[in-house]
Amino acid sequence: MNLTRHDALALDAADPLAPLRAQFDLPEGQIYLDGNSLGVLPRATAARVQAVVTQEWGQGLIGSWNSAGWMTLPQRIGDRIAALVGAGDGELVVADSTSVNLFKVLSAALRLQQADAPQRRVIVSERSNFPTDLYIAESLARDHGCTLRLVAGPQDLVAALGPDTAVLMLTHVNYRTGWLHDMAALTAAAHAAGALTVWDLAHSAGAVPVALKADGADFAVGCGYKYLNGGPGAPAFVWVNPRHVDRFSQPLSGWLGHAAPFSFVPGYQPAAGISRYLCGTPPVLSLAALECGVDTFHAAAPMGGMGAIRAKSLALTRLLIALVDARCAGQGLSLVSPRDDARRGSQVCLSRAEGAYAIVQALIARGVVGDFRAGDAAERLPDILRFGVTPLYTRFVDVWDAVEHLRQVLDSAEWQQPTFQQRKAVT
Repeated sequence: MNLTRHDALALDAADPLAPLRAQFDLPEGQIYLDGNSLGVLPRATAARVQAVVTQEWGQGLIGSWNSAGWMTLPQRIGDRIAALVGAGDGELVVADSTSVNLFKVLSAALRLQQADAPQRRVIVSERSNFPTDLYIAESLARDHGCTLRLVAGPQDLVAALGPDTAVLMLTHVNYRTGWLHDMAALTAAAHAAGALTVWDLAHSAGAVPVALKADGADFAVGCGYKYLNGGPGAPAFVWVNPRHVDRFSQPLSGWLGHAAPFSFVPGYQPAAGISRYLCGTPPVLSLAALECGVDTFHAAAPMGGMGAIRAKSLALTRLLIALVDARCAGQGLSLVSPRDDARRGSQVCLSRAEGAYAIVQALIARGVVGDFRAGDAAERLPDILRFGVTPLYTRFVDVWDAVEHLRQVLDSAEWQQPTFQQRKAVT
């Protein structure tokens, strides 16, 4: 590829989404390609959280549960996220963590199947699915007398579905590879086999268009601190298809999921609809920050919304792949992410037989922030250098500069310095 840095700047000048970058407080001199792990800080967040602390909490005190609408934050922000993932108002709530919400919906799915088709005792997923999803599935499989069946890759999923399958559980965009599953096709295949679907949207909500209802999905969970820019540890979200939502209550029957939380009666009666998937008291400060993050997406609506965001994401990842092919040839890098636009999320994952962790550390020292994901030789999973693009703030020139830094790190063997070999707690 002969594209120059000047060409990349010209692409940025013509980018209709370029003004959205001004919504974020980005560190000077840093190229941030890790929004798929932790989104950057929206400029509105600090003032909003300060107002909640000093005014709503500091002055309003307990009255703010009513006057400031604290109690309905999970539903209000849920409706804003629902618009990004193809769900309707009143169908999605913000609560707890992705892992906790996965426990809720996978439990509900297994209970549905045990009521309707007790012979179905298998949960199907990918071997390379995010570990917390597999750990939760292992635990629930054990408790429900089920088996967790892991397949090698997306090409094996449909064949793994059968008369014993209870649930197909997948992360919509695979965290290791960036593979974007065909939600509609796989949901249809699961339903044809008599199975239900549970989708983890951690790496797709806010990054790629999602159509939960149109695609017929049964359950979904997602993350608030990645592409949604809600801040470290931001609350997650949970969605249940309306056709299932009132059939069972989820297992974490906390007081906020009760039909009348302030009746304070001893017997549990689940709320109607998705509110029964709430559990404990809403984390107001974290919710206020998440609301600012979600609002940054709605600013894109006049510019084409998620369709425009997806188009820019694909242009950015295509550019990154093409530049690595051209400028880092012969350096032992292999593309792990799909080249096919239709199957690629908003990240580019590379592998290298030697030095993947150290290369990422050398890039971070230069101000190019990606991340590393360890492989597993026993499972034939390579070490991964992972670069996420967030179209709301990632520029074409950022991609050009990042690949130039990667070329220099490899050409100079800079990554071999001892300081870059030292493993940190968070990789």
